[in-house]
Amino acid sequence: MTEDLRISLRDVGVRFDVSARQDSLKATVLNAFRPGRTEKRERRIVHALKGVTLDIEHGERVGLIGLNGAGKSTILKVMAGIYPPTSGEAMITGHVSAMFELATGFEMSQTGWDNIRIRGMLLGLTPTQIEERIHQIAEFSELGEFLDYPVKTYSAGMFIRLAFSVSTAINPEILLLDEVMGAGDVQFANKAKRRMHEFMEQGKILVFSSHSLEMLASFCERVIWMRKGEIVMDGPAKIVLTEYESKAGQ
Repeated sequence: MTEDLRISLRDVGVRFDVSARQDSLKATVLNAFRPGRTEKRERRIVHALKGVTLDIEHGERVGLIGLNGAGKSTILKVMAGIYPPTSGEAMITGHVSAMFELATGFEMSQTGWDNIRIRGMLLGLTPTQIEERIHQIAEFSELGEFLDYPVKTYSAGMFIRLAFSVSTAINPEILLLDEVMGAGDVQFANKAKRRMHEFMEQGKILVFSSHSLEMLASFCERVIWMRKGEIVMDGPAKIVLTEYESKAGQ
């Protein structure tokens, strides 16, 4: 395990070009009735992150909170290396395992067993390592005979069971979670919480985005409040969550 685990963001900005493309069927049909005229492409830039600077050190448990569109998912994807910063610098030391959208990394027509293997390889395991852990992963998921079925037949809760079981079985050094626990049933959620506490006791890094103040208070000692791509407040969980709750929606 890397001893000096660290997430360091320096003045990180992320911009997306969400320009409305006017080459849709509607535009094509309208242009057919207006010879010589074409619909112009409207250029629109969204600043998902604006000059974010932060450090997360070895052993920290950090929560992210904010309204939809605050930049929580974007900052997690920067930490995971999915989104490169448009400006600034992101430096990550340690092996990262991330759980974001439920269907990410799933092959919908393949069985649960096949998807354990696929997700394991996406997370950096070798085929031999996957086979050594596959029955442990299956047992933790409690999906039983459903592992023989295509995952397109799975409910959201079953996706959670499978994804969480694989993602935490690789013993990651940095675990990034984005609103993934809400879809599971209570029994599995409690089991997942125990595994997360075991993970945290090993002194690794956890960054967890959620709208649940209760879950953030339970798992995180530090909380970062985000709004419109910027950090509003960064500090002890109890203080930040109390302030956020008193000013939610502002």
